[in-house]
Amino acid sequence: MKILMLTWEYPPRVVGGISRVVHDLSKRLIKDGHEVTVITYSEGNAPEYENDKGVEVYRINNFMIHPNNFIDWIMQMNFEMIAKANQIIVEKGNFDVIHAHDWLVAYAAKTLKTSYNLPIIATIHATEAGRNSGIHDQTQRYINDTEWLLTYEAAEVIVNSNYMKSELQRLFGLPYEKINVIPNGVNTSIFNGFERDYNFRRKYAMDNEKIILFVGRLVYEKGVQHLIAAMPKVLEGYHDAKLVIAGKGGMLEELKAEAASLNLGNKVYFTGYLAGDDVKKMYKAADISVFPSTYEPFGIVALEAMLAERPVVVSDIGGLNEIVEHRVNGMKSYAGNANSIVDLILEHLYDKELCANVVKKKKNKVRNNYTWNRIAQDTHFTYQKAICQSMAEKQKRQIEQERAQKTKKAKTPELDLTNLLPFKKRELYA
Repeated sequence: MKILMLTWEYPPRVVGGISRVVHDLSKRLIKDGHEVTVITYSEGNAPEYENDKGVEVYRINNFMIHPNNFIDWIMQMNFEMIAKANQIIVEKGNFDVIHAHDWLVAYAAKTLKTSYNLPIIATIHATEAGRNSGIHDQTQRYINDTEWLLTYEAAEVIVNSNYMKSELQRLFGLPYEKINVIPNGVNTSIFNGFERDYNFRRKYAMDNEKIILFVGRLVYEKGVQHLIAAMPKVLEGYHDAKLVIAGKGGMLEELKAEAASLNLGNKVYFTGYLAGDDVKKMYKAADISVFPSTYEPFGIVALEAMLAERPVVVSDIGGLNEIVEHRVNGMKSYAGNANSIVDLILEHLYDKELCANVVKKKKNKVRNNYTWNRIAQDTHFTYQKAICQSMAEKQKRQIEQERAQKTKKAKTPELDLTNLLPFKKRELYA
C-alpha cells in the first residue's frame, strides 16, 4: 500500500505525542512492506527531504511570510502541504490512502481527497473541547468545527481509547461503526541496556531522597498543578521526597510560582525538556511516576513508566483509566484531587510489597496490548476498510449517473431544430 501521512510534527520536531506516534507507526508499516511518505513541518536544520530508514519524509515551511495568528499559520502550512503532495504525485504516482493526524492538516487532506479521489483516514489524538473543558471563544470554536470537518470527510476515523470514541460520538455525532479504537504503542525494548544511573540521578536528588517524577507538557490538562499542590502533605508524611518535573510548556512560570508560594524550595526541580537517553535515564532514576491529568485521550507516558519497571500513579480519566487497573498494575487517583494523589504517593513510599506487585504485572500488560506490530496490523485493516468503502461509493455514483443519463434520454424527445430558426432561414433549409 502507498500511504501518505500528513502531520504537523515528526522527529526532530516534537510538539506533543503525535510526533512519536507517526514515527513509530510509519516505521512499523515499512517493515510490513508498505510505502510510507510523510509530509510535515520543518524544524531547525532538518533536511527538506530525508529517507528515514525507509520512510520518505518531506518537510515544508512558510518561508518569510509571518502570519497574523496561529490559525493563519496553520492555513499557510496546509497550502504548502498541498503543493508538496501535488509535486510528489506528479513525480511518483498516486497514493492509496491519506492518513491525516488531527485538525491541523484537515484542509490539505480534504483538498487532496477531492483532487485525487483518495480516501482519508483521520486520527483524532485529542479534541479542543476536551483540552479546554468546553468551547469558550471563537478560536476554540473554529478548531472544534475543523475537527468535525475532518471526521466528516474521513472514510474511517481512528481514536486511541474507548473514552475518545465516546467523546467523538458526543461532540460530532459520528456513526459508531465509523470510529475505530486503536491504542497508541510503545517500543517494548526501549529500556534494554538501561539501569539506574546514580551519577545522573544525583543531578536532581540526593541518594536518600525518593524521586516523584512527572514527564510531559506543562499545560493545564496535564494536571501538574495538582501534583505540586499535593507536595506539602507528601513531605509532611515522608520528608525525604523530591518532585522532579520534566518537560516544557506555557505553564512553566506559573508552576514555578505555585511551588514558591507553597515554600517547597529545593523539593521541586524543573529539568526543562529532556530528550533521547536522558528521558530513559530519568524514568529509571524515579521511584514513583505520577501523571495527574484532568484530560488525557491516551497517556503513552504511563506505558513508558511501566516498561521502566517503576510504580505508576495516574488519574482515573480518559485513556489512563483504561491502561491502569487499580492496585493491579498501578494506582488511580481522583482527577483534580490533590489529597487523593497524596494518599497514593505515601502508600507507595511506605509499602515496598505493593510496589513490587504492581511492577511485576504491568510489564506483561504493555507487551500484550501495546506493541506496534499489532497496532500497525489494525491500522492497515482500517486502511482496507476505507479503500473498499471508497470504491463502493465510486461504483454507486457511476451507477446513479448512468441511470440519470438513461432517464434523461428516455424523457427528452428529439427536437426539430429548423423550427427554431427565423422564417426566411427555415425556407432555405426546407
